[in-house]
Amino acid sequence: MGLDLEYIDGQTPIDEEEKEGLLIPTIATRSELDEFEQQNIEQAVQWAMGRSFKWDKVFTEEFVRMLHRRMYANVWAWAGEFRKTNKNIGIDKWQIPAELKYLLDDVRYWTENNTYSPDEIAVRFKHRLVSIHSFANGNGRHSRLMADIIIEKIYKLPVFTWGAANLSGEGEARSAYLRAIKAADKGDYSQLLAFARS
Repeated sequence: MGLDLEYIDGQTPIDEEEKEGLLIPTIATRSELDEFEQQNIEQAVQWAMGRSFKWDKVFTEEFVRMLHRRMYANVWAWAGEFRKTNKNIGIDKWQIPAELKYLLDDVRYWTENNTYSPDEIAVRFKHRLVSIHSFANGNGRHSRLMADIIIEKIYKLPVFTWGAANLSGEGEARSAYLRAIKAADKGDYSQLLAFARS
């Protein structure tokens, strides 16, 4: 019995080779996968929010990968590893390390120089991270948790609400989120900033 997934708008398909990395062989449907991933993610959120971090530790490739691993290691063998295939979204797989380094250098500069407000630094970082799409799956949830860590641990402000909804399922909140991402793709961050606090 294989993993049979249906995808909704904005979700990245998992290819057959990546499906072989599933660590729980009894998972057969999207809802089962979502349930197991959510349990793992909640453990990662508890771990992250129960610690203090300095920005120079958070803005590293090591931290970005480690957080993804903490979010998905109970479900996927490739958790925390850069994707090895190209997707319907994101940059070419070979560009991931370099583009992530550029982003991390940029966010360090923004932080040191107060280039943007704290919310905008976190949201711009989240947007660029998800547009790189470093991992085979879980990029949206990972980038939102990274933004929450930045806003709470570095700036000591409340975490984002992200529309106060589960963005993994279909619905108006997910549609609004995807519209805000598309506007940010064109350089307008106002919708994504508003959505993050809605």
